[in-house]
Amino acid sequence: MTEADAGLQGLPAQDPTALLIQLLNLGELEGARTDEDIFMGPSQRQPRQRVFGGQVLAQSLIAGSRTVEPERSVHSMHGYFLRPGDANKPITFGVQRLRDGRSFSARRVHAYQEGMPILSMIASFQAEDKGIDHQSEMPAGIPDPESLPSTADLLGKIDHPVARHWAYERPFDIRHVDPALYVSAEGRKEARNAVWMKTFGPMPDDAGLHRAALAYASDYTLLESILRRHGMSWITPGMSVASLDHAMWWHRPVRVDEWLLYVQESPSAQGARGLATGRIFSRDGRHVATVAQEGMIRVPSDQADKSAGAVQSAVL
Repeated sequence: MTEADAGLQGLPAQDPTALLIQLLNLGELEGARTDEDIFMGPSQRQPRQRVFGGQVLAQSLIAGSRTVEPERSVHSMHGYFLRPGDANKPITFGVQRLRDGRSFSARRVHAYQEGMPILSMIASFQAEDKGIDHQSEMPAGIPDPESLPSTADLLGKIDHPVARHWAYERPFDIRHVDPALYVSAEGRKEARNAVWMKTFGPMPDDAGLHRAALAYASDYTLLESILRRHGMSWITPGMSVASLDHAMWWHRPVRVDEWLLYVQESPSAQGARGLATGRIFSRDGRHVATVAQEGMIRVPSDQADKSAGAVQSAVL
């Protein structure tokens, strides 16, 4: 694949699952070799022109998995978001082969744009093995996803590019258990959040693809446990939010085209940073993954910030 071939994804909004599959179909970059294996991936256009963090996480995992034996699946990754990515440009992925042991492989992946790293990640892969087994219990009393409104139900009639993107162009159907925080913050101010999620359409029978896609979706709502605690929505006037890092552990096989419950909480927020953790369960109660992320969350400190944010709020 050449850089020109990577291009940008402009699939119709009515087929967001196909878009996700294409985003994760990385090509090996022809004629480029260093001490890294080099791959190229497209970017999905975004209304705010910044690459969605979950996209870079998922693509980096795919790049790393291309360099390990097929029977070794990713079981953990730790990544840092270093710079905002440009959603109008493709991304280059460099994979360094750190170690291949008897049953584990470690890879360092850097995602680059214009020669600068936007994400640095280390991931570990393991061949399937037998051993001890226990898990967290899935919370009881959660309403079924079919009984909850979709993002399109909540935002579909709002004439704004961000609302349209969230409602119709994201590959995952997201349904909030508590009132969604898209445009307002209702309900109790608790450092907890929960959503049901799955892709809109079926995904190929590729376990590695499903694990990467789960990483993609894990970045959608995790910081909402922090926002909910402080009565803030995504359009709180003057607020600035950015993911700083992302860690994830896969425990059991998972399919992202079946409903998954993502239970989130925030143990601490301080110094313009908040920590959020999440547990992901299959509908039948299997604990399939755990996630942790720290985010930068800045709130208005002067009237100028508040006025600028009020304009954004009025538009939505």
